[in-house]
Amino acid sequence: MTTITATDAQIKETIFRELGKIAPEADFEGLDLKEDVRQVLDIDSFDFLNFLIALNEAYGVEIPEADYGRLVSVTDIVDYLQARLP
Repeated sequence: MTTITATDAQIKETIFRELGKIAPEADFEGLDLKEDVRQVLDIDSFDFLNFLIALNEAYGVEIPEADYGRLVSVTDIVDYLQARLP
């Protein structure tokens, strides 16, 4: 089994890359890391689910449906993943 570790910057890079696939017109330079990414980028629930699946594939972190509501901002997502990475 391979252990995956990542810095906050690496996780943010992955988040922005995956969000860019869903919202290619998004301006991540001006995005407040504490804002609701779904609202700001106008991401529907299906696209958000695909985004979470991509994060799971990138980091091997299972994200149960019960936790989806905790993943609001980029900061929330980084903290969530960091807490679950070895």
